[in-house]
This record gives sequence, structure tokens and C-alpha cells, in this order.
Amino acid sequence: MPRLPDLRCVLTVVRLRPALTAPAAVLLVLLALIGAAAPAARAADAATTRAALAREFRPAGTLSGAYARDLETGKVLVAVREDRPRIPASIEKLFVTAAALLRYGPAGELATRAVSAAEIDADGTLAGDLWLVGGGDPGLDEADLRCLARAVRAAGVRRVEGRVVADDTFFDRRRGGPRTNYAPDYDLGGRLGALVIKRGFQSSPATYAAQRFAAHLRAAGIDVPKTVRTGAAPAGAAELGSVASSPVGDLIRQTNVPSDNFIADMLLKALGATYGEAGTTVAGARVVRDTLDDFGVRPRIADGSGLSRANRASPRQVVRLLERMETQDVAATWRASLAVAGRTGTVRRRMRGTAAQGRCRVKTGTIRAVSNLAGVCTTRSGRKVGFAWLMQGISFYGAHRIQDRMTALVARYDG
Repeated sequence: MPRLPDLRCVLTVVRLRPALTAPAAVLLVLLALIGAAAPAARAADAATTRAALAREFRPAGTLSGAYARDLETGKVLVAVREDRPRIPASIEKLFVTAAALLRYGPAGELATRAVSAAEIDADGTLAGDLWLVGGGDPGLDEADLRCLARAVRAAGVRRVEGRVVADDTFFDRRRGGPRTNYAPDYDLGGRLGALVIKRGFQSSPATYAAQRFAAHLRAAGIDVPKTVRTGAAPAGAAELGSVASSPVGDLIRQTNVPSDNFIADMLLKALGATYGEAGTTVAGARVVRDTLDDFGVRPRIADGSGLSRANRASPRQVVRLLERMETQDVAATWRASLAVAGRTGTVRRRMRGTAAQGRCRVKTGTIRAVSNLAGVCTTRSGRKVGFAWLMQGISFYGAHRIQDRMTALVARYDG
């Protein structure tokens, strides 16, 4: 079921640009002529690219690894400690989002439901409790709860004789990841849970969600008790309404482009709950490993966000994942989930004015003493090259400088 829009007034503001003054117009013409006259960076063959990549990577040090491969011909352009596992940081999100996309599909959704085991009397009285059942939607908000309340009213309910009950049992109640021994983690950007709104920044996220749902029920004209509670919905309870998350194709883009830790770890638990034994980080990690094992990709998965330093992946494993995702039916959705060099997300200010700008879709990874960049470039000659630069023990400035130069070299490759 698609996410239903809230009924609200949407205003579109049109701002007219002032006419250019004569000096400004002349300046624009001169800039255009200068740009046209500037020579483009020359394309480079495999031997030239190999030599340049090896030279650029040398200052990264022995704690770093690199791998780049022409995904069409199989030519390796650089391979330095390519099989040695490194801390991936947010490169970890690639493994989790790939598994989510492959398992759920681009149109897959996480549903939040209103259910009850009680009958609705002729006068609209629900003779029992009304459960709000969380499905792990990381973007659940007030508009969704308002929509769900209206759906309950449309089902014929005018009064709830029992209470509104929050069911967050789809996930465990560990609010953080392994880095903090599963306690809440500020860097996660939220508190994990199957039923959270506003990213769960409350002492009891499920209770808060139920309280807000009760308020929306009252606003919809349904009489409900003032107090709420938590508990599991009975098996076989009838559904009175549901609201869906954004499609998984959108969720993975919302994860990868800005590198959102909260959504990544929510997706990991959802994978465990839907396709594994339980809605836990450990169960989700097992699902990711099982999913990617078919690709011959076997990273160590400790969490979804990459905040944990227990995660491990080699440069070759990362490129192998990128290569295999390019051949899947969901390849277009996958590519759209990655940031564009020099334009969007965590690399919007990087690689501007280079051959990589607009040609390379990438994922960054940064935690203390770790700086990584991986992705796929469509070169000027139309080739696709997968790469992974995984660096440790080097300053962020130094790492970015090397990564950006190497990525630009990849974008100039011409076979």
C-alpha cells in the first residue's frame, strides 16, 4: 500500500530572476568562452591508468588497500592489499542496502498496522483493545498516524472500549548497536525500535507513538481512553487499517546518499525480522551474509551503519558487490541510491571540476582514523569501472585528496 499523503495545502513559490545587467551579461559570455576554450582532461589507456593509480596511492601507507576493475573486460587497474579486510565504516551500508533491495525489491514496504481482536458493535463501539503494531518503518511520522486513525474511523469505529496498545515486538528493544553494547548511541541519529516516530528520541518510543496515535484517533472523532499501554497483539487480530513506509528503493537512497546511520540499522533489524529468526541486529547480519554469499561476497557484518569497528571488508569484496549489483534486475534502483560525485550527498563538494564529477556514483565511509570511498564510474568512453579505496592511519584531508585524484583517474580511463 503506497504511503498516503496527508491532506494539507501545498504552496508553490515561484521566484522570478531579475534581468541581467549589461556588465553581468558580458561577464557570463566571457566565462562561457573561457570554459569552452579550456582543454578537457585527456583519456588514458590501461597502462597509463595503472601507473598513475599506483603512484597516487603510494602515500596512503601500509594500513590502506585499493582495488579497481573494469567491470566489462575484467582488467584490473590497481590492486594493493586488495584482499586484506579493513574497517569499512559507512561502506558497510552498501552490504545492508544491497541485501534489503534484493530481498524486498524496490517496491517493498514496511507496514504499520492498527488491529483488534474485538468486534465492532452496531453503534461503532470496539469492545476491546486497539493495537498499533509497528513494522520497523524508519520514517513513521505524525501524518502516517493521522492517516491510520482515519482508516480506523472508516472501518466503522467510533469508540474504543479498551485501550490503545503499542506493539513493538517486531524488533527487540535494544536501542543502539554493538559499538555501545546496544545502548542508545548519539551517532546513530535515533533510537532503534519497531514502533518509533521522530526517530525514537523518547524514554519509551513505543508508548509515545501510541499516545500520539490516540490523539489522532480523538481528532478523527473516535472516543478512546486517556491511558495507553504496550503489549503484543493477539494472533489473528483483524486489521482495521495500515500505512506503508516509503518503498525500499527510496529507503536505500535515503540511507546511502546522506549516509544515514539510523535507517541503515533499522533496515538491518527489519531483514532479521522478515527473513531471519528475529528482529535483532545479529539476525539481520546473518540475513545479509546469506544474501550476499551467492555473490561470493563475505564481509564481517556487526551492524548496519558501519559505526562498529568490528565490521570488516576487503577492497575486492566491495568491488565484487558493486560488480554483481550492476547485473541485477534492480541495478537502476541500486545506482540511484548512491551519491553522485561533485553533486549530491556526502560528496557534493568533492571532485568538482574533475572527470569524476557527475560520472561516478559512490559511497563514503568515515569514522575515527578511517576514511573510505567506493563506487562505480561510467568513464568518458562509456566503460564502467568499480573501485574501492579503503584507508586507515591517514588524515581525512590526506585521504580525501588521494581518493579524489584516484577516482578522477578512473573516470578518465579509456581501456
